[in-house]
Amino acid sequence: MAKSDEPVIIKKYANRRLYNTGTSTYVTLEDLAAMVKAGEDFVVYDAKSNEDITRSVLTQIIFEQENKEGGQNLLPINFLRQLIRFYGDSMQMLVPRYLEVSIDSLTKEQSKFREQISQAFGMGGFGGMEDQVRRNMEMFERTFAMFAPFARQGGQAGAGAPDADKDKSSSGSGDDINDLKRQMEEMQKRLDRLGDKGE
Repeated sequence: MAKSDEPVIIKKYANRRLYNTGTSTYVTLEDLAAMVKAGEDFVVYDAKSNEDITRSVLTQIIFEQENKEGGQNLLPINFLRQLIRFYGDSMQMLVPRYLEVSIDSLTKEQSKFREQISQAFGMGGFGGMEDQVRRNMEMFERTFAMFAPFARQGGQAGAGAPDADKDKSSSGSGDDINDLKRQMEEMQKRLDRLGDKGE
């Protein structure tokens, strides 16, 4: 069956049941997760108000995946805390685009990434993997710098400002980079554990 360009319409009823209008069947959040993984696009509407609730349903899917027993967590605690901090912050409007750019880049690189992982397991070492992690860190740092030019310009423009303010602004961006580095190290540790299990 050929994929339609139009997204499938899912209706959510008051009893929390989800109805796929494309297949005329009731579906679960797990079914919707499978559709996402298969590349099938859908939108979810509240059956009563006709409000688009796609974002909240996708968030529910992530919540279910993160809490699945025996499942693998993708969202590190530091990342979740930092994300919460951005709500109501002046940088809030830049965060969605930054995350989109980051995940798009990761998606484009995933075939190379998988190849690096398979080579690393084949050779019994993580030399290639470390290079990939280093390149990803550089990409994250460049992307962050691109989306936070105001902090850098503010530091230059306020040359006459007290040194304490400069230290505060520079240490803030350093903390973000350190958080990213910690997350990448955590990912490497998980990959190491996966390698130990596979041997």
